[in-house]
Amino acid sequence: MERRLFDEDHELFRDLAREFNSREVAPGYAQWDAEHLMPRQLWKAAGEQGLLGLAVPEDFGGAGMPDYRYRAVMDEEFARANHLAVGLAFHLHDDMVLPHLLAYGSDDLKERWLPGMVSGDTVTSVAWTEPGAGSDLRGIRTKAVRDDGGWRLSGQKTFIGNGISGDASLVLARTDGGTGRGAKDSFSMFMVEKTEGYKTGGQLDKMGLKASDTAELFFDDVRIPEGNLVGEVGRGLEYAAGQLPQGRLAIAVASSAVARQIYEATVEYTKNRNAFGARIADFQNSRFVLADIETEVEVTEAYVDSAIGAFNEGRLDAVSAAKAKLWASERAKSITDRCLQLHGGYGYIMEYPVAQAFLAARLLTIFGGTSEIMREVIGRRITA
Repeated sequence: MERRLFDEDHELFRDLAREFNSREVAPGYAQWDAEHLMPRQLWKAAGEQGLLGLAVPEDFGGAGMPDYRYRAVMDEEFARANHLAVGLAFHLHDDMVLPHLLAYGSDDLKERWLPGMVSGDTVTSVAWTEPGAGSDLRGIRTKAVRDDGGWRLSGQKTFIGNGISGDASLVLARTDGGTGRGAKDSFSMFMVEKTEGYKTGGQLDKMGLKASDTAELFFDDVRIPEGNLVGEVGRGLEYAAGQLPQGRLAIAVASSAVARQIYEATVEYTKNRNAFGARIADFQNSRFVLADIETEVEVTEAYVDSAIGAFNEGRLDAVSAAKAKLWASERAKSITDRCLQLHGGYGYIMEYPVAQAFLAARLLTIFGGTSEIMREVIGRRITA
């Protein structure tokens, strides 16, 4: 089916994103994957090419392009080049941190943070998850207490992407002084710089997407200036919920892009690989599997494209975003599994894109809220 999501400007931007992948990412990606870390120069190169902070207004150094189709183009090109870890790192920076600063940050906060985030001079991470609090953010125990015109932060976070390479984190912390599971107004949001007391744990050895570093963070009485409070005290959970649609849409977009790319690579593989005197593609089972996958890929693209349109129009609510993430991420997981099977033994070899995509897709049903949480969000709306 013909897609009608993109116009000429988006395709011109695609050329830019494709060139960036070819020139800046491809030569070093395998080494970064082995080292579990991308160089800072890559972020600066992305900033120079205008690939970071697309939605940031020109007044703060950005391109002033909130149209989410441009971000979708980038994800598709990262998938096409099999540079999925770079896509993940940029997603955390652009789809998780930036929206909160744009929506709730003071002018002073924006002036101090956004230009560096757009240029790539400042790399950020999202520090919400804790060892005992994943999807249940009300279980967060990291606390911030007022101190001499500012705040003191203490606690621990885990599974933090860009945690090692980043310069700062968007931290969700408890600010009501209570213990136990918090209330709706128990938490606040802060931009926290790497200063005294802000410590990074060792690199967490993930299954896939290894070029994107992931670590634990430890906060030992870290001083936070009052100006680094994002929005108002006690509204951290409200802010997090308010920006969930973009974060989950981003995962749906990446899922759709991964599914499309690996499907197309698998079609080519089955046409060029022979067994028992015939192409793999000539066996009825292969044709049936590919027919199912192509249909699922096109249905997923149509659904996610519709969600992108709704987001651009301000109509994508949390439940609709949960549906898009649930559907697309589960399809990506299933499709990469079946594509790997069609590759046979070669599908289990990491130099083949399908093996890397299989591992990457496994994260998509967990990251940003598990599929079980998505079903709960959707189910509550149904039975309300």
